[in-house]
Amino acid sequence: MRAKRVNQRGLDFSASNLKITNEYYARYEAVSTVLDQVPKLLDLVHGDLKKPLREVNRESRGGRRHEYTTDNVLRTLICQVLEDASLRGIVVRIDDSNYLRRFTRFDNGPMMDYTTLCILKNAIRPETWKAVNRVLAKHAVRSELIDGSRLRLDTTAVETNVHWPTDSSLLWDVYRTLGRLIRQAREIDPEIVGSRRLQDRQAKRLQQKISRKAANKGRSAQQLKPLYIQLIRMVEDLFGWSRSVRKELATSRRLASVMDAAMSAAIVQQIDHYIELGQQVVGQARRRVLEGERVPNEDKLFSIFEPHTELLKRGKAGKNVEFGHMIQIQQVDGKLITDYDVFDKRPVEHGLLESVLMSHKKLFGHYPTELAGDKGYYENMDAVHRLERKIPIVSIGKKGRRTLEETAREHDPLFRLAQRFRAGVEGTIAFLKRQLRLARCFNKSWEHFVSTIGQTIVAHNLLVLARC
Repeated sequence: MRAKRVNQRGLDFSASNLKITNEYYARYEAVSTVLDQVPKLLDLVHGDLKKPLREVNRESRGGRRHEYTTDNVLRTLICQVLEDASLRGIVVRIDDSNYLRRFTRFDNGPMMDYTTLCILKNAIRPETWKAVNRVLAKHAVRSELIDGSRLRLDTTAVETNVHWPTDSSLLWDVYRTLGRLIRQAREIDPEIVGSRRLQDRQAKRLQQKISRKAANKGRSAQQLKPLYIQLIRMVEDLFGWSRSVRKELATSRRLASVMDAAMSAAIVQQIDHYIELGQQVVGQARRRVLEGERVPNEDKLFSIFEPHTELLKRGKAGKNVEFGHMIQIQQVDGKLITDYDVFDKRPVEHGLLESVLMSHKKLFGHYPTELAGDKGYYENMDAVHRLERKIPIVSIGKKGRRTLEETAREHDPLFRLAQRFRAGVEGTIAFLKRQLRLARCFNKSWEHFVSTIGQTIVAHNLLVLARC
């Protein structure tokens, strides 16, 4: 059984006379060394990949059996982050590079295709990536690469892959998605769907007309109502047709093959899913546009494809509103991210301090001597004083007016030194977003969103340990 790792390596004849190329090789060699030094990482990931790898390796394409291993998958996913590539892009890049083939340990064997890599990546649970990061942090503590005396915190937003949500665009999304499912059902059994025609062009033109008129500041909301009524009526009419098709698919006995039956079951499930979301879209459009009600953000749906998406108002320059989720990273001296959290709903930052300190103490066996965070972590001065009983330097600025004593506290050289240390976490966030593709997550669903963040942070920490 070779599903975890292949120990016999191919020969390496690659060499370069360029300094920059050798530096590129050296970075990957250092990352590879860290992966080999911590075999428990492979054990954790193998627990999730054991079954899917067995299925993948059982298939045969071109008369040749696959021999993919957990080591191949983990190294490919790390390589994807470091190369700032999509799943499709990294498959081509590794296949075309002798050195990346050696790093990912495909060597001269068959390269994994995009579909297989996508299946295996999605099989790794968010909890596994978190456990992998925890093991890396423990390895760094044992190796005395980090000491945990200084801790800095910050939160940031990671966007989901959604377009700017308007009521008309969401209604159009519902119409075209249900229309696609009806067309798929027609391919399986035309008699189930009947000869009725979809009106995609008319729905699309209505949506575009609403968008153009809404962009005209001289137009009032009253002038948009007739168009919205027409578009909502079309979507609700499609709900009835979709339910009829769904019922026929679920009870039909005319399906020609097992494949058709499986496809019908999938279509039935998707119709149920999108009708439920579509009803929520229609409901919020009626309340907002037709009834003039202010709908709270907590009650809104911002995407039928990423329904977990949250609206975030952080007051950032150039980005007043973002659509995604908040994450928190905690980092020690040496730039290692010792822990992270992903929140489905935006948290109150000062409420996170207790769990952060418990996580830090569990890893290092003691509280930090210096804790630095921005003003979002400030609750009140009593809470700051309680923290100072456990931590000598608490560098969290006060919101609002300050007394002379509070001003003196924030002008203390140790407080200011800790704030300069805190600023380093902003650089880490910029690196995660700009170099490691964490500004926006292109993976669908909440679970894969969290997994992608874990994958990126693990890759970042491997780079940090490689430099050490």
